[in-house]
Amino acid sequence: MAGGANQLVMIVLMIAVFYFFMIRPQMKKQKELKKFREGLKAGDKIVTIGGIHGKILEIADSTVLIQSEGTKLRIEKSAVSSAMEDTLQAK
Repeated sequence: MAGGANQLVMIVLMIAVFYFFMIRPQMKKQKELKKFREGLKAGDKIVTIGGIHGKILEIADSTVLIQSEGTKLRIEKSAVSSAMEDTLQAK
């Protein structure tokens, strides 16, 4: 009986560790990315998940129009991965 209780406690502890070290940080990261994407505005310089660098010209419900090297591209908001640093732009 005591062996079964110990195993149950170990399983619960493993699940707790898995949650706090794997699931919770991933959920927090997804929330921050969603907040970042909702805060985008025209004029922001961004990088897409495909590595395309551009400047936002227009924002619609689920898409973003960006300008990159003189070309305009319409991409999904979900494809925006991060904002570019201004220091990288000073070439």
